[in-house]
Amino acid sequence: MIKGEKMKKYELFTVFKPNLDTEEVDKILNKFDEDLAGLGGKVETRDKIGRKKLAYDIKKFRDGFIVSTIVSMPPEKVADYKRLYVLNDNVLRIMLMDVTEKEASKA
Repeated sequence: MIKGEKMKKYELFTVFKPNLDTEEVDKILNKFDEDLAGLGGKVETRDKIGRKKLAYDIKKFRDGFIVSTIVSMPPEKVADYKRLYVLNDNVLRIMLMDVTEKEASKA
C-alpha cells in the first residue's frame, strides 16, 4: 500500500447462480479473495447466507446463492474489483456499498 493511502470498508452483497454447490461457491470466492489481495485489500468478514428465493427473477433465475462480505481496500481499486465480479458468469448480481462511516460509528 502506498504511504498516505486510505483503506475504506465496503459491504459486498453477491447473488450467485442457484445451481452452484457450496464447494463451487467457495472456489469462486477464494479466487476473488486472491484478486482482492492483489489489489491491496482484504476480507474482513463473510456470511454465506445460502440459497434463497429472490424477490424477482434475475437472468431467468428465481433463486440465488447469497453471500455478504465486508472487505477493506483502497477506494481507487473498487472499479477493478467490481469488474472481476461482473465478468464472472456465475454471478447474477452484486451490490457494493461503502460502510466506512457506519463501521466507524460502531467503535
